[in-house]
Amino acid sequence: TQKMAELLGLRDECGEGASGAPVLAGSCLADNRLNLDVYPDGCCRFLQLFQGRQGEVVQVEFLRLSSNDHLLGTTLGILPHLKHLKSLVLKGGHARDEFGSCQHGSLTSLPPDVGNLRCLTHLDLSFNSLSTLPTCILHLSSLRVLLVSHNSLVALPEDFGCLSKLTFFSAMKNQLKDLPQSIGELAELQDLDLSENALEFLPEEVGNLHNCTELDLSGNCLLSIPDSLANLKSLRRLHLHSNLLVTVPASLASLPNLSRLDLQNNCLRAVPPEIQTSPFVHLRGNPLGETEPSLRADESNAGGLQRLFLASAEDSFTVTSEGCRVVLACGIHFYFPPGAASDPLRICFRTLAPDPQWVKLRHHDVLLSRVLELQPHGVTFQQEVQIWMPYASPQTLHQREVVVRTFSGQSWSDLRTRVEQKRKSKKHVAHCSVLHFSWFLVVSRLVQNECKVPTEGTLLFSSVDPNIKVTFPPGVTEETRNVKLQVLPVSVEEIEEITADAGCRASPLLCLSQDSLVDFLRPVRIQLPLPPGVTGINLDRSRLHLLHGDLEGQTWDDITSQVVLEFTHLYAVFEVTHFSWYWLWYTTKTYIGGIAKKVYERLRMYQVNFIALQRRKDPEQVLLQCVPKNKVDPVLKKLQDRYQGPEPSDMVEMFEGEQFFAAFERGISIDMDRPDCVDGRLSFIFYSHLKNMKEIYVTSPVDRKGQAVKGQVSFYRGAVPESIPEDASRRRKGPDSLWLATLPIKLPRLKPRWGANPGTLNGFSFPPLNLGNAETGYLTQANLLSIARRVGADWQTIGLNLGLTYQQIERIGYNNREDLDKQILDMLFSWAQQNSEDPDCVSKLISAMKESGRQDIADEVETIIELGRQKYRESIRRVGLEQESSTEDSAIAMM
Repeated sequence: TQKMAELLGLRDECGEGASGAPVLAGSCLADNRLNLDVYPDGCCRFLQLFQGRQGEVVQVEFLRLSSNDHLLGTTLGILPHLKHLKSLVLKGGHARDEFGSCQHGSLTSLPPDVGNLRCLTHLDLSFNSLSTLPTCILHLSSLRVLLVSHNSLVALPEDFGCLSKLTFFSAMKNQLKDLPQSIGELAELQDLDLSENALEFLPEEVGNLHNCTELDLSGNCLLSIPDSLANLKSLRRLHLHSNLLVTVPASLASLPNLSRLDLQNNCLRAVPPEIQTSPFVHLRGNPLGETEPSLRADESNAGGLQRLFLASAEDSFTVTSEGCRVVLACGIHFYFPPGAASDPLRICFRTLAPDPQWVKLRHHDVLLSRVLELQPHGVTFQQEVQIWMPYASPQTLHQREVVVRTFSGQSWSDLRTRVEQKRKSKKHVAHCSVLHFSWFLVVSRLVQNECKVPTEGTLLFSSVDPNIKVTFPPGVTEETRNVKLQVLPVSVEEIEEITADAGCRASPLLCLSQDSLVDFLRPVRIQLPLPPGVTGINLDRSRLHLLHGDLEGQTWDDITSQVVLEFTHLYAVFEVTHFSWYWLWYTTKTYIGGIAKKVYERLRMYQVNFIALQRRKDPEQVLLQCVPKNKVDPVLKKLQDRYQGPEPSDMVEMFEGEQFFAAFERGISIDMDRPDCVDGRLSFIFYSHLKNMKEIYVTSPVDRKGQAVKGQVSFYRGAVPESIPEDASRRRKGPDSLWLATLPIKLPRLKPRWGANPGTLNGFSFPPLNLGNAETGYLTQANLLSIARRVGADWQTIGLNLGLTYQQIERIGYNNREDLDKQILDMLFSWAQQNSEDPDCVSKLISAMKESGRQDIADEVETIIELGRQKYRESIRRVGLEQESSTEDSAIAMM
């Protein structure tokens, strides 16, 4: 091991050699497990531990490492020495690219000797770069759980069925085109996830999986499914949505335990009556004509074109050469004309919160939508695909235009866009056409007029103010150039308010730009209207100033003496060879450049107020929002029935796309593990037309002893945005200058959330519950109450994923209508009562939360269970009954 350390250069890369191992050991090596995937240098720590405490490391039973680690290759060689290993996790996804997407790990294979790990029952290789399944896996005779999702597998080995003890297998998000016949030999398999692959058919042997309770084949290219699926008598959930199915066997309806059959978004034109009338079957997005109740008469498929309606939980669909129309749950529409895709193509989509680090807005741009990412990137369609994106209508913005902006991977560019209004909802949508997919968003920009300038010259004028003209004389350029013109009108009231000088006047702001770095060969003639109230007759030339600003608006130079100004009754005319910002001012002030810089800065800023409200029924649930001043009253009026709290903060000014933070103080805290929590503060990005709102639960870490807590929430600026005016940047240096506002938050005296008697919950009476067992940790009634508080409107989806039937869900909703708390409690405790004797009920709860998109609740349950394990082990040690090997096999599936 000493020689290995020298070869690896551990002293240089990790900061310590063999002598450093004891320092790390206390924090990394706990009992019989090593969770090192949370460290960016986890593999380095593992090598140090193996070098310094080899005797203990080889006894490890549970090991987690990140496959994004650059020392992974060296670490793999040690794995065969861990003969007692039961669970091995080598996942990628711990690093993210510049767009926030998970980066796959570097793992492409495993050492052959890994197949000698006879105790290994759980193996997770998700988010890696595997193109083939390592052959050593087939020698893991005890393997029960195998996850290889988010890799690049194109096939499974022909003898894959030799993994006879496998109970859970996930290969979602790969490139599998077919399955080996031996898959039917997995007699113990209970959960099989092959979603998001390229499967075109299934072998008949799939029908031999008699113990399978859940089968996910969604997001493939299946045209049909074998009749043998009707042999899966244990099957409870069958996911077949987003395929190319044209028919399904009627025998599926007779499966005795089936509670969910998802056939949405296929090509089914006819469905057996037995299936169509079953309450657990979902058929939306199929071309069934009038037989499909989810389609209105005016939304039927004209000309036979397939129309897909995707649910909120779906993130992909398939396009064929026949074309289709697609409607996402968020309101985005697509039209793929026939022939746009020559072969079946899987389209993946997601909406992202805009990050100012890569969503670069130009001056005076206003963001109107979230970012839409469409994959695969770079694939060129044979015909243009049309996209309709809803956006927040900028009703208060005048003399502007709405455009769809797309990102090529290096820069943003604007697409030709047509604005439309839906006839029924009156909502606005931005319509564009593209030949390839990438990232898209909707912005409002200053109206842009553009033209090509040939050698013969031309004339360009503004559609916002036709009095603004730019004349290009003959010989102005040797090669044709593209020129753009934008105008920012500035009212007299704005100038007077900002300058506090009633005598100041200014013309509209003119911005000229071109696609060439070379100045024009001949002067370009510009006509600007004189400032309001000024004419060629009453003009005092000593008070008129022509200002030239750089494209960032950082400096404004008075160039009046450098150009020849001509005047008519209404206009000023001058000539330039360089394009940028131009502005006419009429004032008695001497240092006009500084005043113009201040005004330009203020024109880019928004006056906003902060609000902090607490739910009337649950004061620990706090809503924080940054609202433009003109929207404060409508927002408060909308929230007043459900929330209460202090008056909004004093007015402050913020830039579009500026970051700010909310910090809870004076005895109030939040969950620090939130992804949007930075150094104990909640991170926000201000966009004037998007909802800058978050609703979170707060707690008091101190012993309240039944007393109320009077705390507060303060708002602070983040890092100084790029390219803001120098004066604004200078004012924002130092901790005091970052403070924006503070609002009070009061937590009332502690009292039971749902009834004083723990056995009586809001009208429901249940006996005490203990889900799980002593070794893995219990979920008690109090734990379920804590979970119920966080469920919210997702309770129906969670209930279905827990295995409740649609009839049960509908009955719960009806019996407790108009009371969300009761609906959640009834659903959760009904499930708990039905499954209290099931030893795997806790793992099923965690899986259901993850399937429902509630990773936050799944993490909370796992934390509770881990705490239970620790308490159990401590109690065993106290009585001297510590066992040589852990009996945590039953919890492996939850890891």
